[in-house]
Amino acid sequence: MTGAPDRRRLVTVYDPTQLRTFLAVAQTLSFTQAARRLGVRQSTVSQHVRRLEEATGRPLFTRDTHSVELTDDGEAMLGFARTILQAHERASAWFGGTRLRGRLRFGASEDFVLTRLPEILESFRREHPEVDLELTVELSGTLHRRLEAGRLDLVLAKRGPGASHGELVWRDRMVWIAAEGVRLPPADRPVPLILFPPPAVTRARALDVLEREGRPWRIACTSGSLSGLVAAARAGLGVMAHTRGLIPPGLAELPDRAGLPELGTVDFVLLHGRRRPAAQEAADALARALLAAGDLK
Repeated sequence: MTGAPDRRRLVTVYDPTQLRTFLAVAQTLSFTQAARRLGVRQSTVSQHVRRLEEATGRPLFTRDTHSVELTDDGEAMLGFARTILQAHERASAWFGGTRLRGRLRFGASEDFVLTRLPEILESFRREHPEVDLELTVELSGTLHRRLEAGRLDLVLAKRGPGASHGELVWRDRMVWIAAEGVRLPPADRPVPLILFPPPAVTRARALDVLEREGRPWRIACTSGSLSGLVAAARAGLGVMAHTRGLIPPGLAELPDRAGLPELGTVDFVLLHGRRRPAAQEAADALARALLAAGDLK
């Protein structure tokens, strides 16, 4: 007996190309930036997103002429898209018979080491067990210098304001954070700051906005280690400028009533070093894994 198809048995197959486009828009919150990253027209990006939304039956973004934001379903799709694309990469590598080898010198700023980076590196190691990874954890400015000196093959780091180098991975808002219940001094007294040493991007941004606002400040603690800064902040020594998506446990964003100036946004980018034949394919593979990992948060 035939009849209408059982809708419970219908399975939607999500196109990897559309998922990559979705991730690019989700990471950059810009159809224009996503098109630039993918090397396609903006109309193509819009078409991929529309088809993916048709496949899910849900809107994944809210957008107007000024901004692009993920919906709740879009936030959920982030995880699904990463999983599907990682499985696609593993299947392609397995059946394609590609075995990457060599030593890859990868640099990452410390913010990422305590978040999703271990998970991404673990997955990369499973897929490419014969690649030897040399990991350097440093301030973004230091990583940039090592890359320019030819000492690193790939870097994941922050990009300073006005800079255009690197491939945009995602953009995040910077906020002031501190221990719960910390009290700031009156506006005419110096703000106690907890900072990375130069040439940290977050340090430069914090000092710049306070200077422009005419707000006095003092350096209460300096450390080249994020763990050291977090310990000082948890102890109530002062406030930190940090990315909203990577706030360490035990610290919280300060409310607007704290009266501190806005810090703006910061870009996280991938930069390739001088192309060494022994590391080029491995660097490209890790770059794809980092880009497919969405916002890394």
